[in-house]
Amino acid sequence: METATHQSDEDILIQGLKSGSEADFQKAVRLYTPGMMAVASYYLDKASAEETVQDCWVTVIDAIQNFEGRSGLKTWLHRIVANRAKNHLRKHKREVSADFSEALDPELASRFRPNGRWATPPSLRFHEDAESLMENGALSDCLDQHLARLPETQRSALMLYEAHQHKSDDVCNLLDVSASNLRVLLHRARQKIFLMVETFQETGEC
Repeated sequence: METATHQSDEDILIQGLKSGSEADFQKAVRLYTPGMMAVASYYLDKASAEETVQDCWVTVIDAIQNFEGRSGLKTWLHRIVANRAKNHLRKHKREVSADFSEALDPELASRFRPNGRWATPPSLRFHEDAESLMENGALSDCLDQHLARLPETQRSALMLYEAHQHKSDDVCNLLDVSASNLRVLLHRARQKIFLMVETFQETGEC
């Protein structure tokens, strides 16, 4: 009985990468960059994510020689990106003060008491109007803009903890901050996002 030896498209692509084929490298970049960007964006802002992915592709040129196929190529690439993104966060970490009254934006300061609790809570109205806003993309686009403007550590904390549901201990390890620092990061990020949504719902402007 003859045994067929079938090579998958991925196997062929890996062989091309190992042989230094420029065409296969460009093909891999086209195929896998969107997924790699999605992984990097779990941790970093858009500009840092793009830079990290580009750096990873430079690394892949040499690292592919050591690829043993224990996982799929996509999984391997995503692991490289995740590790680079985590290293970026640790390298660019910023220790934050635990004083909630310090360095609040002027428009936020009057909304909070010294202990960090809302003096004037945001009046969010998530009814049928919010659903229609999300459907037309206006609120979502505005949210993306404001997330991009947050300091990187605040944004990373908010995305990892809220959007991607990482446990607080994991987020602390990734960002290399204490639990109290994480609470401050989340607090300040939420302040700005809540007020953005409130303003958008009241005025229709971002």
